[in-house]
This record gives sequence, structure tokens and C-alpha cells, in this order.
Amino acid sequence: MKDLMGLMSKAKEMQAKMAELQDEVEKMEVAGASGGGLVSVTLSGKGDLKGLSIDPSLMKEGEGEILEDLIVAAHADARTKLETAMAEKTQSMTAGLGLPPGMGGGKFPFG
Repeated sequence: MKDLMGLMSKAKEMQAKMAELQDEVEKMEVAGASGGGLVSVTLSGKGDLKGLSIDPSLMKEGEGEILEDLIVAAHADARTKLETAMAEKTQSMTAGLGLPPGMGGGKFPFG
């Protein structure tokens, strides 16, 4: 019975930490860039595009495809940074909870 009470306590602790993590992630913003910083995007913690910055030097006729590629690359950079930040936050918040390997690695559905 003592083990069950300990498990219940751990589950409540985990639930509180995950709620805290979700709040933190929703407030987080991550920037990604490409083209040496000529294109940058900002994503929310939920992955929503919050901002886009394009250097005016890229706005030349006939270079639309290059610009499109740079936007996609900047978004991918920001998305990778967001996933890394989420994994790090999840790992630090769940440390010491005694979770099995693979749990608490940042692969939780937010949204």
C-alpha cells in the first residue's frame, strides 16, 4: 500500500510539473534564421509563426524562389530550436521523478 501511495504522489507531482511546463512553453518564443540572418522567423512555444523579417536586399525581381527557400530554412531552424528547448525543459522538470527511460523527453502534445 505504501508503494501505491508513493506512486500516486509521484503522479500528482508529475501532473503539476507538466502543467507548469505547458505554461512555460506557451509563453516561450524562439527565433530561427537563414541566409546569414537575412531572413528570420519567430515561433511561439506552440509552433505558431509570430514574426517574419526579410532583409530588403532579398526583394529583387526574379529571386522569389531564393526568398521562399530562405523562409522555409529559417522556419526549420526555429522549429529545431523550439523542439530542443522543449526537450531540455521537459528533461529538467522531470528529473528526479524516477520515470522510465523515454518518458519526459519533450514529446508531449501541446495544443
